Amino acid sequence: MELSTPDFVHQYDTRPNRLFLDYLIYPKEVLGTLVKSYLGSLIGTFVVLTLALVYVIKKGKKYFFPVYNFSYLYKLITFLPVGFLLFWGARSSLTSKRPINASNAIFSSDQMTNALALNSTYTVGFAAYSLKNEGNVKKYGKMDEKEAYNRVKKYMDVTDFLPSEVPFLHEVKPDSVQPKYNVVIFLQESLGAEYVGCLGGLPLTPELDKLSKEGLLFTNLYCTGTRSVRGIEQVTSGFIPNPSESVVKLSGAQQGFFTLAEAFGNQGYDTSFIYGGMANFDNMASFFNGNGFKNIIDETDFDSDGNNYALKGTWGYSDEDLVTKANNYFKSQGNTPFFSLMFSTSNHEPFEFPDGRIDLYEQPKNTVHNAMKYADFAIGKFFELAKKEDYFKNTIFIVIADHNTRTYGKNLVPVNKFHIPALIIGPKVKAGVYDKLASQMDIAPTLLELSGITTYSPMVGRNLMKKEEVEGRAIMLFHETYSFRIGNEIVVFNPNAEPLQFQLKNDTTMIPMPLNKELAADGLAHIVTSSYLYKERKYKSK
Repeated sequence: MELSTPDFVHQYDTRPNRLFLDYLIYPKEVLGTLVKSYLGSLIGTFVVLTLALVYVIKKGKKYFFPVYNFSYLYKLITFLPVGFLLFWGARSSLTSKRPINASNAIFSSDQMTNALALNSTYTVGFAAYSLKNEGNVKKYGKMDEKEAYNRVKKYMDVTDFLPSEVPFLHEVKPDSVQPKYNVVIFLQESLGAEYVGCLGGLPLTPELDKLSKEGLLFTNLYCTGTRSVRGIEQVTSGFIPNPSESVVKLSGAQQGFFTLAEAFGNQGYDTSFIYGGMANFDNMASFFNGNGFKNIIDETDFDSDGNNYALKGTWGYSDEDLVTKANNYFKSQGNTPFFSLMFSTSNHEPFEFPDGRIDLYEQPKNTVHNAMKYADFAIGKFFELAKKEDYFKNTIFIVIADHNTRTYGKNLVPVNKFHIPALIIGPKVKAGVYDKLASQMDIAPTLLELSGITTYSPMVGRNLMKKEEVEGRAIMLFHETYSFRIGNEIVVFNPNAEPLQFQLKNDTTMIPMPLNKELAADGLAHIVTSSYLYKERKYKSK
C-alpha cells in the first residue's frame, strides 16, 4: 500500500481512500492508465515486493517465528499488561468518547499534511468500513428537517412552492410565449479555469476564447467536487451534493430521481447521453437509464461504425470523434426536439489524442497541457459542424467542466482548484460576462428555464438569468471536507469536528475568522437537506 501511495498522492493530493476502491472495479481502464503513465512505478513495486518475498522465504523462520520456552505462569502474569497495551494501542485513547480516527489527524490547514499522519492501509480499510455508513451526515451535525428546508429556501429565487411531499417542488415556465429549444450540455473532462485563456489561465483554449465572444461566459463559477460523477450529478440533476457520495453511484437514486432528461422526456424530447468511452464507468449507464435518458451512445456504438474515427485510446474514442458522432445524431432528429449530455474523454491521463491536430504547447506530446489544447480543438470543431446544421439556431449549448485536474493545495479546501469555466450559447442568450459567484448546482435550473418548456422542478439552485435577488453560494466537497461559501466568507465542515470559518482574500488565501453561527447553520442545513431528500425519496418532479 505504501509503495502505491506516492503516485496516488501525485494524482489526488491525498493518501489512497475511497477512490482507490472505486477504481478497482474498472480493471481495463485503470490497468491501461497504469501501464501507460506509471510503468516505472509498476516495475519498481514488482521488484521491491519480489525481493521482500525472497527475503521472507529465506529468513522467515529465523526472524519471524522465534521459539521461546516461557512457562505458563510467566505467560499468565504478562497477559494482563500486554492485553491492556494492545487494547490501548487499538483504541489509542482512554479519555475520549470515541477511538482515535482519521478526524484526529486534522491538525493542520494543509489537507495533505493531515493525510500524511495516517497510513495507506488504514485509509483504504477505513474507507471500506465506512461504506456501511453511506449517506450518514450526523458526523457533521444535526438539524431538524423543517428548519433545514427553510434555511435552504433562503438561497433560492423561488417564492411559490407547490403543496407536495416534495419540499422544494415549484413550477418552471418561461416569462412569455416562446419556442421550445433543444439543449446540449458539452461536459469537459478536467477543464479547470487555470487552463482557460479567457479566464486568465494558460493560453490553451483559443477556440473557447473565440466562442466566449458569442455567448455568456461565467467567470466566477465553482464546481462541487473533484470527480466526474459530481459534475454529472450537478449538470443533469442539480442535486445538493451529499458528503458521502454522488447520487450517480448511490443505490437509492438509480430510478425515480429527478434529472433534466426526465423533465425534457416528459415534453416529448429525445434524450441522450453520448460518450466515447464505456457508459458503465462510474455507474453512469445505470443512473442515466433509470432516470430519463432514452438513448445511451458509448464506445460500443462507435465500434460498430467501423474504422471511421481518428483515435481509440485507453478511455475510449477521442473528443473529435465524439463531436462528429454527436453532430450526426443531432442532425438525424429532424423536427424532434432533443436534450443531450456529451462527455469528453481526451483530457484524461494518459492524455492520448490524434497527431497533427494542434501545435503542441510543450514536449513530450502526452501531457495535460497538450491534452487541454486538443480538447479545446474538439470544442471548436463541434461548433464548426453544428453551425452548418439547421438544429443550431434552435439549440441552447453549454460548454462546462466537470471538475479541475489534480485537486491539491495548502488549504483545507483548495478553492482555486474548484474554479471552472462555463459558456452558454443560444437563442435569447446575450453575449457578455456573468461575474457573480455561482455554483455548478445553478446550471441545471438555468438551462431548464432557458429551454422554454413548462414543467415542475425540485431543484434548489438558482436561475442565473434572473435579476439577482438572493446572494450567490458555492458548495465545494474535498474528500470528506464540506465547504459552504457566501461571498468571500467560507465555512468548512469536517466530520466530528466544530466548523471553521475563513475570509477568502483570494482563491488561494484563506484567513481564519470568528465563526458566524448563522452562516454555519445555513451550511449545515444544505448537508442535512441533501441527506433527507435522498433517504426519503423526495427529489422528484411529482
